[in-house]
Amino acid sequence: MEVRLFGASGTSVPVLGQGTWQIQSSDVVVRTLQRGVDLGMTHIDTAELYTGAEEVVGRAIRGRRDDVFLVSKVMPKNASRRGVVAACERSLKKLGTDSLDCFLLHWSDGSHPIADTMLGMRDLLWQGKVRNVGVSNFDVGQLEEAAAALDEYELVCNQVRYNLIDRSIEDEVIGWCEARGVAVVGYSPFEGLADYSAAQRAALETVGARYEKTVRQVILRYLTRSSSLFAIPKASSLAHVEENAGGEGFELTADDLAVIEAAFPAGSAG
Repeated sequence: MEVRLFGASGTSVPVLGQGTWQIQSSDVVVRTLQRGVDLGMTHIDTAELYTGAEEVVGRAIRGRRDDVFLVSKVMPKNASRRGVVAACERSLKKLGTDSLDCFLLHWSDGSHPIADTMLGMRDLLWQGKVRNVGVSNFDVGQLEEAAAALDEYELVCNQVRYNLIDRSIEDEVIGWCEARGVAVVGYSPFEGLADYSAAQRAALETVGARYEKTVRQVILRYLTRSSSLFAIPKASSLAHVEENAGGEGFELTADDLAVIEAAFPAGSAG
């Protein structure tokens, strides 16, 4: 699996990881996560919001914690300075580990000032309960506020919705993150796939045929096409996670990118 530096963390992380939104608690899902790790998809993302997911991830990584780059997230309602620490401690217990590789504010809704949340993140860094901190669903203004509040610590990543239907982060967010060495982690990479037009699907199939890749694999390669970009697709079966793992290891040409972008114009999602 291709790896690249994850923002300012100093750690190399696979370009493709594993998301856990709405995963089911089952032996199949545990085996699927474990198969993903075997295939090099060692970045596993979860959150306190995802009911039951942290416990499932904990089962999947038991005995192989050191093989995984483990990420969880705190909900905004719990993101006071003290609340961040308490949320992290709950997540650690559910995951069966004593530290996270990265801890994120899931989004900001004004429940608590971003600066207060980042103070809580700094406390966790001091305590060694997290190795890196980041945010999710942040626009440029919020990113600047969070980065300033961290002071001597680095904002490592911004996890955002990114797929071919919604390319809105290309307007400002990606550029801001790239200029400051902040990783961009895209979630929901296959959103809207069932509603692609025949022409859109044909464009992806044409590109995929050049590399013997599926439509999903072409999507993942597009969404991780530059050095700041990562993706965390979810899989519910062994076949699906194995297909996801094939979304790297090939390079899209300028002509490939032109075909894809003509079929999925930026700003089409509004």
